[in-house]
Amino acid sequence: MNEHDREKYQKEHPPAPHHHAEAEDVIISRDTHRENRIPPGQTRTKKWPVLHATIVPEVNKETWSLQVFGLVERELTFNWEEFQALPRVKVFSDFHCVTQWSRLGNLWEGVSTRYLLQQAGIQPEARFVICHGYDNGWTTNLPLESFLSEDALLADMHDGREINADHGGPVRGIVPLLYAWKSAKWIKAIELSATDQPGYWEQSGYHNVGDPWKEQRFGDGQLPPGWTGVPEGI
Repeated sequence: MNEHDREKYQKEHPPAPHHHAEAEDVIISRDTHRENRIPPGQTRTKKWPVLHATIVPEVNKETWSLQVFGLVERELTFNWEEFQALPRVKVFSDFHCVTQWSRLGNLWEGVSTRYLLQQAGIQPEARFVICHGYDNGWTTNLPLESFLSEDALLADMHDGREINADHGGPVRGIVPLLYAWKSAKWIKAIELSATDQPGYWEQSGYHNVGDPWKEQRFGDGQLPPGWTGVPEGI
């Protein structure tokens, strides 16, 4: 276990919402208030596992940019300095991977997705969000309502440290109320659409919505190609 992994290893009891109850600047994700915070079919991990669809892209902060386009009133583009100058939020949430592990009690920092789309202006026809990543044209689709959740953000910090490349840095999406593949790593663009556009994993058999409390892992009850379940050593 390297130094980064040791720092991320959790103790016996996971962080709880009351640890941040006095902090006015921390948004508490509603699912962390559940008596049982682990969804059906999930197992808690104390580690911070790494899973990728394809490659880990090399994303330089000097050339990184974020675009907001599609059914918006104003297309927006931010470079790294402009993104860092936006209003910041902190979100305390749990994190549920479709491969059946859950990491409880994460503290994310970044920019609210709700704030970004308010700045862009949402056209009335918009119903879905397509998140685009730097990794070979990877995308994922989300209901607009989920992307606008109070606890959704574009994060560049996790538990007080910058998010590294393995975990989707410099900036990744975080949508706590859905399975983690909907929280796009290495995000470079947000597109608003009137129609649903299944992304990389959805086209391979994963569910279009991905609610962990409803076990919406796969579409039509089918296992995607290569499904192996829980990774070893979580």
